[in-house]
Amino acid sequence: MTVNILVVLVAIAAAAILLAPTLRASTRWRATVTPLASIIGSGFLVSVPLLARSVGDFAIVAMAGLIAASFGIGAVLRFNIAHVEPLLADPAKAAPFRLTVGLERLSHFVLAFAYFVSVAYYLVLLGNFLLKGVGIESAFGAKLVATAILGSLGILGLVKGLGMLENIEEYTVGLNLAVIAALLAGLAFDNGAALLAGTWHLTGGAPQPSFDTLRMVLGLLIVVQGFETSRFMGDEFDAPTRIGTMRNAQLIAGAVYLVFFALVTTLFGDLGEDEGVAAIVGLVSHVAPILPLLLVVSAVASQFSASVADSVGGAGLIEGITSGRLTSHVTYPLIAGVAIAVTWGTDVFRLVTLASQAFALFYCVQCGVAVTLVWCDRRAAHRTTRLALFSVAALFCLAVTVLGIPSG
Repeated sequence: MTVNILVVLVAIAAAAILLAPTLRASTRWRATVTPLASIIGSGFLVSVPLLARSVGDFAIVAMAGLIAASFGIGAVLRFNIAHVEPLLADPAKAAPFRLTVGLERLSHFVLAFAYFVSVAYYLVLLGNFLLKGVGIESAFGAKLVATAILGSLGILGLVKGLGMLENIEEYTVGLNLAVIAALLAGLAFDNGAALLAGTWHLTGGAPQPSFDTLRMVLGLLIVVQGFETSRFMGDEFDAPTRIGTMRNAQLIAGAVYLVFFALVTTLFGDLGEDEGVAAIVGLVSHVAPILPLLLVVSAVASQFSASVADSVGGAGLIEGITSGRLTSHVTYPLIAGVAIAVTWGTDVFRLVTLASQAFALFYCVQCGVAVTLVWCDRRAAHRTTRLALFSVAALFCLAVTVLGIPSG
């Protein structure tokens, strides 16, 4: 009962702070919270069963590696915000950098496809968590839920657009972060009680390291993906704001993930035979009976919001790529159709890896954008160092794209 009260109080207090009008009106907070919510929205929910299955007690090490890699990729995107965007805005300056401009355009095609996959990914997760919340384990049922929502979004987008749904993100972000704060508080209480009782120990085991284990971890890049949203918020925020807030979002998300895995690893042994992506719902019931309900509500709201945001983002990209020949209204049914095909053509574990690979390919092309710009600019500051670092980031992203495999 004590831990239930603690969890509820923390959730209420965090929600009151995060949804306060003064905070939501802050420019820097709004610029921070969008990439932050994207990074820890779905990844926070699925990372536990996937990493527990892949690396056991070494989950925090694997997560630290993913966070470090994502921060390096984020540095490339921040470089592109600062140096590529001004170039693209001035055709005269862009003329000598045709390869850079061409790769930037190519990256938009790749990102559009990644959005198609991510919409399917978010809604299949929504289906899994929704059914898990009512005690049903059904991959087929989760796909039916995802298909119904995708069909509805496609029709609504064609008829009226999805602008009316975009504002829900403002509230789902606060709700999701408040539930995460409550979950961390409950886990801290549980770990503290175990320490005082002298029963604290790790229970996840230590699988034998192998190349396939590395490939499975690479296939989980999606759990720390989302920071690239800052790259495409130029209509709302200036470059210095986006650069600083993207960095802050990645640092905050990284700290939250590391604290989370430091606290949750002791529960890995309680996963038992539950190997679904929504296994965290049952797992946190060992901490506080109220947490499964909070997680399910948060998961459904955040995944729906994320699917709408990526549908809008994908439609906007396609409209830009086709110079307006395909309007966003026409594109929404296309996105829904492709996402439905992806949903039924994969299982949820393959879908996680496919989403990772799609975004990794986008990041790889963005690294190519940065490399070609620095290579062609003989006067670029720290030229050799940047070429080396950006090339390493590109090779990592290529490795995720080529080598990543499902953990299930």
